[in-house]
Amino acid sequence: MRLDDLFCKEYHVVMKTKNTLNHLANLLAEYQLLAHDKVQDVVDVVFAEGLSLIRYVVKEGLVDSIALAKVFSQLFQLPLWDLDTIDWQAAPLSRLNEVLIKTYHVLPLMEKDERLILGISDPFGITNYDALTFYTHFPLDYVLVEEHKLTYYINHLLSRTQAKIAQRNAVTLEELPTETQPLDYDYAADNPEDDAPIVRYIQHLLLDAIDQNASDIHFEPYENAYRIRWRQDGLLKEIATPPAHLGIRLAARLKILSQLDIAERRLPQDGRFKLKAVKNEGVDFRVSTCPTLFGEKVVLRILNSTTDLLRIDDLGMTQEQQQQLIHAIHQPQGLILVTGPTGSGKTRTLYTALNIINTTDRNISTVEDPVEINLPGINQVNINPKAGLYFDSVLRAFLRQDPDIIMVGEIRDKETADIAIQAAHTGHLVLSTLHTNSAVETLTRLINMGVAPFNIATSLSLIIAQRLVRKLCEYCKTWETIPFLEQEVTVGKANASGCDRCEQGYKGRMGLYEILPISHNMSPLIMQQAHPSALLALAQQEGMLSLREDGLKKVMAGLTSLQELNRVVNE
Repeated sequence: MRLDDLFCKEYHVVMKTKNTLNHLANLLAEYQLLAHDKVQDVVDVVFAEGLSLIRYVVKEGLVDSIALAKVFSQLFQLPLWDLDTIDWQAAPLSRLNEVLIKTYHVLPLMEKDERLILGISDPFGITNYDALTFYTHFPLDYVLVEEHKLTYYINHLLSRTQAKIAQRNAVTLEELPTETQPLDYDYAADNPEDDAPIVRYIQHLLLDAIDQNASDIHFEPYENAYRIRWRQDGLLKEIATPPAHLGIRLAARLKILSQLDIAERRLPQDGRFKLKAVKNEGVDFRVSTCPTLFGEKVVLRILNSTTDLLRIDDLGMTQEQQQQLIHAIHQPQGLILVTGPTGSGKTRTLYTALNIINTTDRNISTVEDPVEINLPGINQVNINPKAGLYFDSVLRAFLRQDPDIIMVGEIRDKETADIAIQAAHTGHLVLSTLHTNSAVETLTRLINMGVAPFNIATSLSLIIAQRLVRKLCEYCKTWETIPFLEQEVTVGKANASGCDRCEQGYKGRMGLYEILPISHNMSPLIMQQAHPSALLALAQQEGMLSLREDGLKKVMAGLTSLQELNRVVNE
């Protein structure tokens, strides 16, 4: 017999004694919750059918659920909680399985000070609930909740879990074709254990990551442990710690999906696969493996290929910043650079711009490492260093194919920069990215790469520096008054406990932008190689908002918090 079956059997033996039922029914009558003439009938029915007396009288409308909870709260000196206010996303429901939750009619609500708080509606069962301490490995505290709400949330939460399981079981993982054929490797022979649980575990994990809008998943082996984390709204979060010995099998499964060589564990490998779920067009995963001291680390980048995300209004730009970008991308020629560190949203900004100008009368080509979003109507090329296909060689080929617009994933060296500037000089619109901290620093970076200042001044039309900050949850954010520039201002603040729609008071991300158009006044300073402070002073004089100034506007509007701004922008 399983352990939870034993708990359930013992619980029913204790709760079915008729003396206990008589005592409880008479107590309800004494407190004028149940009519005296109903006591014997209720006890007979409950005892004969093996029902819970508390659940029966509430379900049949014989006792008011709220009044019952209030009386029990006073009688047993237990706090009364409202289940409608519980953050179910953060509730430790996994501490009890479905069988025990249904049998004991309890819900784990919170972990506090290394104790587990259980919501109960029948305090007469407390001595029986204590058996769950052995199962949960937690000392237990109890709070009273209304019976009708407890029944509702148990049914609602468990049915939602079952629906998720059913949906996940319908998921298929589709492997994308690659240039090489899959290796003839007998994985089953090398792993005699049944790997069906590993396959299901990976499927469930990937679906959860998509549901939570994660951008990356990290599978990390250590000497005596294994950790799985994902990046959600820019921050890494630990989500699972499976047994360390399963690390090799998890990595092998991911490599099989990506059509990588699972026999090769000494060298890094790159691949990709697509997950297709019910009513889902598919989500691409880019896979990178790297050998570490205790095994292979695998990182998955989740590439949501839907163009629904490519709306300029969703980027977080002000109306003036939007107009500056739209004006630049509708010019027949020029170079537009988007700058910022890795993970600052540069690629999405570029794809949004391309999506706006992607019309049938334009020939648009991109060279990327790798292609992250497939845009119909655009010729997209992956660089392939192993085959000798680099940014500069693809760019030269583009210029012989009658392009109107070219997008270069990243300018990494002088040769690529020179070709991009040449294309901008010869009547093409060129978009690309660069790793710099601010818009003005981009000018200095290009000069340090060896690009002639004259070419920069005459080809460059717009620079966008950007960062991503987490957005405050619209449902649970609060407001606070703080001193600012010798006055008091009201700003948005994250609710640290969050709600069922967010993560610690934040939901989603938005951009902070520093947009620098290269004006007629700016060009002479660039050619003179003016000091960055002089370039910055002119840019601010012409109305450019710094990243921090743009962030402060969003803080004042309640879109993000001052703490989040300080975390991302350190000036």
